[in-house]
Amino acid sequence: MHAAERPFAGLKVIDCASFIAAPAAATTMADFGADVIKIEAPEGDPYRETYHAAGLPVTERNYPWELDNRSKRSLCLDLKQPEGLDVLYRLVREADVFITNLPLPVRDRLKLDYDSISALNPRLIYASFTAYGEVGPESGKTGFDATAYWARSGLMDLVKADHTAPPSRPTMGMGDHPSAMAFYAAIVTALFSRERTGHGSQVRSSLLANGLWSNGIMVQGQLDGLQFAPRPPREHAANPFANIYRCADGRWINLALSSEARQFGLLMDALDLADWQSDPMMRTPQDCRDHHVDVIARFDRQFLSQDLSHWRHRFDQVGITFGVIGVMADIDADEQMLAAGALVPFADGSGLTVNSPFDLVGVDKIAPRRAPKLGEHSEGILREAGFGQSEISRLRELGVLRGQ
Repeated sequence: MHAAERPFAGLKVIDCASFIAAPAAATTMADFGADVIKIEAPEGDPYRETYHAAGLPVTERNYPWELDNRSKRSLCLDLKQPEGLDVLYRLVREADVFITNLPLPVRDRLKLDYDSISALNPRLIYASFTAYGEVGPESGKTGFDATAYWARSGLMDLVKADHTAPPSRPTMGMGDHPSAMAFYAAIVTALFSRERTGHGSQVRSSLLANGLWSNGIMVQGQLDGLQFAPRPPREHAANPFANIYRCADGRWINLALSSEARQFGLLMDALDLADWQSDPMMRTPQDCRDHHVDVIARFDRQFLSQDLSHWRHRFDQVGITFGVIGVMADIDADEQMLAAGALVPFADGSGLTVNSPFDLVGVDKIAPRRAPKLGEHSEGILREAGFGQSEISRLRELGVLRGQ
């Protein structure tokens, strides 16, 4: 499919956001052809410096920035000056989508709130992302995925190894990236509505709402008044067929028997448990659950007798549902990830990146372009918007416009 046929070709998106969900939603729009203009303050988006955080690999390649801001153009503006705000307003008048996750008090102070922005362009989609929502006692509170998505939703407590362990710490962006997909869906829904009505609208999403949705099954049980038992250690899990097991080489496998009635015998044979039919603890799936502690111990001994590759081959042969518990060193050479297009090359050949997690059959996404340098496209964007050289020069003299 030609670039002009991509669904968002010709769509102008202003990304006035940072850290991570809202910009990642804009990145997905860029994947499908949108022209995304990244608005940055003179000091730059603070997300640019995240790759230097303690505990992360020491590198000069800004890999978080490359992932979440690829294929965008950067415009560096000082929005605290009225002239900078005027520039943004001129861009908004010709834009289709305005994305922001600035704290609500900051939006009010800078006049980037919905009423101020929507008055400039009745067809604009104003996409607002917050930590805790836009009404209520904590609506103005700042937050990140670790605090608003993982901690507040109960996920951080529920996914710990057992009830005696401390809450589990998430990795960077684990809540942001799925939240970005929900936010993207909200924007696209609003664009579809605009096609029918001719009018723009405001869409909202938050880390809190997405965390609750991610944990929705457990949350719904809580809302229905159910009592959840404390999570037992792995060795005492109630179901031996839905558990993790360590192999001889130190790798782990996640067993998830999808149909016990059909696959039980296949599993026992694949595990080389030849005596399972004569063992009263293991004759049926229910026997195994009734004696789950002893059965898990028996499974542990079997898994520890062979490397991961052995068990992977045995289970694949008979169609047992399982998952390899991956480590980062696996990713680069994962044949399935590459074949399925989950990993794609940068347009300049500088390596691979993570693809946005869906496709339109027959539509080629753009080849991911490198993320912009601070203010890399400032002057070009203004020229496209009708700014003359004298205006651009004056904005530079005032310190409103930075970059190239």
